[in-house]
Amino acid sequence: GSPQLSKKRAGAHQPVPLTEVVEPVDYEEYVSSHPPGAEPGPLRQLLEFPSDDLELLLQERECATIEPPVPEEDSLDPRVRDALGVYTDNWLIIQRKYQRYSTTQTPHNSERQREKQKGLVKQTFELDEAAIDRQDEQDDSKRHSVSLDDTPRGSWASSIFDLKNSTPDALLPSVLERTAAEDMDCRNAENRQQCRHADLLGLYPAPDEDEAVERCTIPEVPKEHSGQRIMVKCLSLRFEIEIEPIFGSLALYDVREKKKISEDFHFDLNSDQMKSLLRPHSPHVAISTLARSTIFSITYPSPDIFLVIKLEKVLQQGDIGECCEPYMVMKESDSTKHKEKLEKLRAQAEQMCTRLGRFRMPFAWTAIHLLNIVSSVGGLDRSDSDSDTERKGTWNERKKKGFERMSVGEDMCNFANFRPATLTVTNFFKQVSSLFMHISDSSVLPQCRRLSSQLKIDISPPYPDPRVRPTKEVLEFPARYVYTPHTTYRNLLYVYPQSVNFSSRQGSVRNIAVKVQFMAGEDPSQAMPVIFGKSSCAEFYKEAYTPVIYHNKSPEFYEEVKMKIPANLTDNHHLLFTFYHISCQPKQNTPLETPVGYTWIPLMQHGRLRTGSFSLPVSVEKPPPSYSVLTPDVQLPGMKWVDNHKGVFNVEVKAASSVHTQDPHLDKFFTLVYVLEEYSFPFRLKDVIITEANVEAELKASMGALKGALLDTCVRFLHQLMSKLILLIVHPPVIAGQIVNLGRAAFEAMALLVNQIHKNLEGNQDHHGRNSLLSSYIHYCFHLPTTEPVSPPAVGAASYDLPIQYATLSRATARPSSLLLSRSKSLSNSNPDLASTPATPDEEVQRIIGSKGIDRSHSWVNSAYAPGCSRAVLRRNLNSSCELKQASERACNRMSAFIETASILCPPSRQIAKKLLHEELALQWVVSTSTVREASLQQAWFFFQLMVKSMSHHLFLSSRLDMPRRQRFPDRFVDDIAALVCAISADIANFMVVNTLFYDCLLLGFVFNLIRSYYKQINNKLHTAQSPSSLTALRMDFIRIVCSHEHYVTLNLPCATLSPPASPSPSTSSTTSQSSAFSCHVQDQGVVSMFELSVPFRQQHFLSGLLLAELSLILEPDGEGVFFLHKKAISALHSLLCSHDADPRYTDPQVRSHIAQLYLPLIPIVMETLAQLHDFTDTSPQRVRHASVLVDDSDPDNGTISQSVAMAIAGSPLPNSKANPFTLPSVVSTCSLTTVNNSWYEYE
Repeated sequence: GSPQLSKKRAGAHQPVPLTEVVEPVDYEEYVSSHPPGAEPGPLRQLLEFPSDDLELLLQERECATIEPPVPEEDSLDPRVRDALGVYTDNWLIIQRKYQRYSTTQTPHNSERQREKQKGLVKQTFELDEAAIDRQDEQDDSKRHSVSLDDTPRGSWASSIFDLKNSTPDALLPSVLERTAAEDMDCRNAENRQQCRHADLLGLYPAPDEDEAVERCTIPEVPKEHSGQRIMVKCLSLRFEIEIEPIFGSLALYDVREKKKISEDFHFDLNSDQMKSLLRPHSPHVAISTLARSTIFSITYPSPDIFLVIKLEKVLQQGDIGECCEPYMVMKESDSTKHKEKLEKLRAQAEQMCTRLGRFRMPFAWTAIHLLNIVSSVGGLDRSDSDSDTERKGTWNERKKKGFERMSVGEDMCNFANFRPATLTVTNFFKQVSSLFMHISDSSVLPQCRRLSSQLKIDISPPYPDPRVRPTKEVLEFPARYVYTPHTTYRNLLYVYPQSVNFSSRQGSVRNIAVKVQFMAGEDPSQAMPVIFGKSSCAEFYKEAYTPVIYHNKSPEFYEEVKMKIPANLTDNHHLLFTFYHISCQPKQNTPLETPVGYTWIPLMQHGRLRTGSFSLPVSVEKPPPSYSVLTPDVQLPGMKWVDNHKGVFNVEVKAASSVHTQDPHLDKFFTLVYVLEEYSFPFRLKDVIITEANVEAELKASMGALKGALLDTCVRFLHQLMSKLILLIVHPPVIAGQIVNLGRAAFEAMALLVNQIHKNLEGNQDHHGRNSLLSSYIHYCFHLPTTEPVSPPAVGAASYDLPIQYATLSRATARPSSLLLSRSKSLSNSNPDLASTPATPDEEVQRIIGSKGIDRSHSWVNSAYAPGCSRAVLRRNLNSSCELKQASERACNRMSAFIETASILCPPSRQIAKKLLHEELALQWVVSTSTVREASLQQAWFFFQLMVKSMSHHLFLSSRLDMPRRQRFPDRFVDDIAALVCAISADIANFMVVNTLFYDCLLLGFVFNLIRSYYKQINNKLHTAQSPSSLTALRMDFIRIVCSHEHYVTLNLPCATLSPPASPSPSTSSTTSQSSAFSCHVQDQGVVSMFELSVPFRQQHFLSGLLLAELSLILEPDGEGVFFLHKKAISALHSLLCSHDADPRYTDPQVRSHIAQLYLPLIPIVMETLAQLHDFTDTSPQRVRHASVLVDDSDPDNGTISQSVAMAIAGSPLPNSKANPFTLPSVVSTCSLTTVNNSWYEYE
């Protein structure tokens, strides 16, 4: 049986047993009727709940750059506008000013205990010194013999010789003089106060950390994802001969994933002489393009990551092999031998730079195995340069070392900490397109021709560079999903031309270059300067060219074109690809570049940014007008296409954007929201024309389809997605003159999204199972929308002149058996019971009242609650259990909260619907059903914290913090909270949700009744539970949580006590009473009630009474053996007393005395547990609790505490027992003695 259901120890005259929770006093009513009589000071602060408990902080975001990245355009796309609002707003933090005094954030742990013990003097006793001296003497006697005269002073009982030869102690003056008892008491009292440690419980072993369920940590500040970072610095590049400028680029590749995992970094190590050859083509050089060092980020370290270095040169006549030949056969040392040839090559290079300086051709490449840098697996000596033999061994022995690398695994691939290395790469290979094949297959490498060179690079962890040259941080393309929300504005596009096949193209089409342009329109002048420059050039360009492969009609490309996406994209924005034949030899009447084909990609289609892989047909002629809104797949009349309109050009477009989601489900949702906000009807969304008639259904369907979106995309756009869903709840849109309630659909989408994130990202959960991404969103990002959506314009639309029709949310009368709550129906455009359309909300409500008989005193209730009906109730504050139950029933049948309207600067008839988020969340949660209800209950912590921050922010925005708590929130909201707590208590979905959250916002008396309701729900389940001890542990954890608030003492009304006792401790004879420890020989009944868990005590000190009642029940003899319950109860009490002892607010002795009175019933609880204190290790049948306090003549110990208990109280290990850091007798005794010590001040 359950120990909690067996005893009814509440005093002989009290009818309410401890197993039942009493009804607390109305906190607000008591405080208002009992003003504190204390003068301003510590005691006055103890009695009053602080009015400045909540703080609103605006914390500035940290930015990795000097200025936050924002678009330069004045006109912003709605997507960009909302993204900027999310990414640039300061963090809004609402915190409790005194929360640092709570056990949730400043616990008494072992580290804190060691800190407090640093200043203590170590106490040594004569007995211990004697034992040490005896041991020293024994050790000395083994080494040599000494005379008795030389023996130092030892133990008094060691021998008669030690006694004779010992040095006498100093005389104690006045030891034999007669002293008055009063003087001696005063002297002893003074001596006791000297060097006294204020925090006595802080010196005691810390409470068990495993039981600290109330502990919570502040979430980390959201920030952009960053993996392990390495810095690569390019120092020098030298070939055997220097005849032309050479350009390089770096990128990371994951061979196993066959994926490029970073963008390109371009560098220029040419001499000033070589750079001057290209100065006519790049007259203006941006400082950002002069960088020679870069920082790479690696999220998923792998033994298969390579740093690939590619080199390019200016286009010249001849294929790659011919152009590489001079670098292979000629050396600088043979300059006299090849002097004429070198001069000829330099002259030819200068001519090519002048004529073809805009065009590049592939030259060479190499790769560095990063695992060789951070570990010794590859045999790389970091102090030496990478010689030719070392590089050869790295490549040729790669297969042999494959198994070794696999055995090392990814755990060894730690790029965060490694010794910096300077490498000299001496081997480059002739440029090829299939890099992955050559990197992964070492058998191909010997077939590649090598170029002798010296490239020096530094690879190290990032460090600040004091030099003028900037360091670029390149963007990572993680090999796998990264679940981190965007926090900064980024809107980039990467274009990768892959291949083109012009083998069937007639004419001279061999040296093919592809020009890439970002077009705002179809006119050539509308090319936008959004393409990033490479190295030693301008920062942005209007076009970019791919490298040219000489005399190849089907070239493969490796070019990466990086662009910034404009802030205002339209359907006319597109990528234009123009194919040119480049004439390498100057010929008369032959242009340098001849266009041979055109194709394009419309970037915006149906509100979505088009990305992915494309196989495009190429037109021989220029595209016709208005081509940009069509795709090249459309067969336009009169146009000629290469290879009969087949896809001959392959290109890949990727976006790294915190604006465009690139997920069809999210894109559709955001597009519909923007269409509704901008009121841009009609709008074509694929095959559907969005109009006023179907936008509501389409938007609800898109919210329901959000569960099909990719999880990583939902997480990356979590902040924007949550903000939009909240906005739809708070500001319902107006469609065709009618306010449409989308709260239910938005709540369902939010619940399913939160549950999906929680279940799939278990690695991001704290010790309470709360997802860190969601908790950080609430703590830092979430705030109530302070700006109302733009009202649709009234010009040119007759439907806007119609009066707004206020839709109603009706509810069915039948309740689902699982929740006993009514289920909400869909939104109807009109009430079938109304003869005509109401013009105002008041008119509609009055008609409903007339037809349905609804009481609209504070909220809308069905006819059963109308005045005079069977279930009519008087609306007032809910501070009793029956009222709480009625509130729950009213909330189940109430219609949705009324819609507040606000006028804006538009036509006078236009109005915007406005609701309060916490009220709508509570309402939608109460009426939710099926999977939505299950998901919301599983993640109840999220919705409760969201509601609490919404309530707090609302109090700040509406300046209601100074108002009485009764007037802060309407009764309809209180009804929903009551129903919500009852529903969660019945399901016991998550005991952490009913936390100390509502203390700072709602009526404290109402919160106490919520606690009582939850407590009773658990009690009711104990009768039928298969494991009552588990439910008891759950209830104990709940009590510990609600008692962990920083104003726990104030909430207990510490001065609402009965008449004080005349003595702080009971008489000796009173301990022999079998009815109560303080009832037989004490005449003052006020004293009795102060030491008993009486009903008045439990009502006035509600939380303290709950805790002590639970402790008393758990320590019942029937409950012995359930050690983990004892541990939970005592640890909760111990943690609270440690918190009081260390709280700087409670240093005043008078304050400590009032706090101690909250724990006076602990003393009889300890005394009545003497059966366990006599010998708690005894496994014999349990004795009756009260009988144990009687002196038994047959007891050989004559009623004294056993040696085991004494050793446990002293903190010593028990004989013949397992070591246990948590000793029940010592903790209970220490807590009770602390209570007695602190309560003494009041009666001295």
